[in-house]
Amino acid sequence: MPQIPEQIHELTVGQLAARSGAAVSALHFYESKGLIGSRRTSGNQRRYSRDTLRRVAFIRAAQRVGIPLATIREALAELPEERTPTREDWAHLSEAWRSELDERIAQLNRLRDHLTDCIGCGCLSLEGCVLSNPDDAFGERRTGSRLMVDKNRA
Repeated sequence: MPQIPEQIHELTVGQLAARSGAAVSALHFYESKGLIGSRRTSGNQRRYSRDTLRRVAFIRAAQRVGIPLATIREALAELPEERTPTREDWAHLSEAWRSELDERIAQLNRLRDHLTDCIGCGCLSLEGCVLSNPDDAFGERRTGSRLMVDKNRA
């Protein structure tokens, strides 16, 4: 792991990639999505502040647990002056994301359980299969595109 001298306050994209473990293309993508920022030198090269390392670590940790980039961007934008997240920020945000992750886990468990049924029958019917046509509450009453139950109205 290359060490960056303390007196260097900005990192090149290569240094940031080496230190963070993220590919250069991923860093460019994060920047295009507004997750990290850089300044340009007179030669049009990107320079990142040292605190971008923590920001990239935050983004990658959130991605590993399945948080979408749009949600991560919203969370980072809520920080005062879009500063680098702290341990307390992570604790607060991860608590807020817990219910979303619990719902996804429950959904994956339901899909896994129904997968066994489909392997048994082999039909993959577009009308009755819970994998091909999930949450189709009105499939028996109407034809055409599925009509989903609005869970927010329940």
